[in-house]
Amino acid sequence: MLVPSFPQAQQAQIIRANQRDLYHVSSLREQAESVLRSWLGSRWLTRWDKEVGLLVRLVYYGATTGRAVQTLGEEYTDIWQSSSTQRVPPPSSARAGLILVPTLFAYVLGRVGSAHSLRERYPGIAELLKRLPVWLEVVSEINLAIFYLRGTYYDVVKRVFGIRYISSIPEDPQTRPPSYSLLGVLLIVRLLHRLITTVRGYQSSVLKIPGGGKGKEREGAVAASKEMYLDDRPVTSFLGPTNPEGEPARPAVEDERTMLDVASIPEGLRAARNCTLCLEERTDSCSTECGHLFCWSCIVGWGREKAECPLCRQSLNLTRLIPIYNL
Repeated sequence: MLVPSFPQAQQAQIIRANQRDLYHVSSLREQAESVLRSWLGSRWLTRWDKEVGLLVRLVYYGATTGRAVQTLGEEYTDIWQSSSTQRVPPPSSARAGLILVPTLFAYVLGRVGSAHSLRERYPGIAELLKRLPVWLEVVSEINLAIFYLRGTYYDVVKRVFGIRYISSIPEDPQTRPPSYSLLGVLLIVRLLHRLITTVRGYQSSVLKIPGGGKGKEREGAVAASKEMYLDDRPVTSFLGPTNPEGEPARPAVEDERTMLDVASIPEGLRAARNCTLCLEERTDSCSTECGHLFCWSCIVGWGREKAECPLCRQSLNLTRLIPIYNL
């Protein structure tokens, strides 16, 4: 009895499947956020957005990869996951790793890295967690360059678990599949440029600090060089070190960052001070570059997910928000 042999999936099939999956996950998350926003409000969604993203990814990949069936992207390009050693479907432990490792790791890294208490108690660990995403990005780009050059393991986690793709489309000896080697070479060039830039930046920062900048003196000088100022005042002096979108809602009459006596404002005028994101009276008011006013916590939470104004869709840069004290 002859056992059918399936060819390895081509690079184009794997890339299109991955893009399709990203599209479906993004679409599912937008629909879930829309429903939760209408039920629980924007402030709640801003506070728990990472948990919503985690749940969406677990549901999507748990219902497909977790059940040893194709994802929508893999079905779109007719490819299946396969063990690289035995050419059989990956075991349940490998499928669980494919789902949990990237999803939970990204979630934990995002939550722990933004925890203010961790930055105060363990600054060394906080600094490590801050740099870890950059290192992971470099590792991902190296893996992607290898994929473009050799055509195997589009994802780092699949390389770790030894999971490749097979295709149901027979190979055509008369046609030559497209090559992505040039993209791999360009990625390598970009990584080399990034390495050179990082080394030069480190050398220049050391040279600018007398005596090579040792210990806390060097750390303080580097942190001061990255500080932003508004009217000769460091931004952190009036914004505080807290995580803005993680703070509970505060009544406008308790807003300490305004010159107005909110309690003396007529009710009709106070109704015009509502934030369009949380639908409550603004606190810690700030203005975007396009001139729209929001609560500081609301617009920061929004801007970290979408770099555009929620009203006019103009480009949004969180470093250019302007605190407003008299509106």
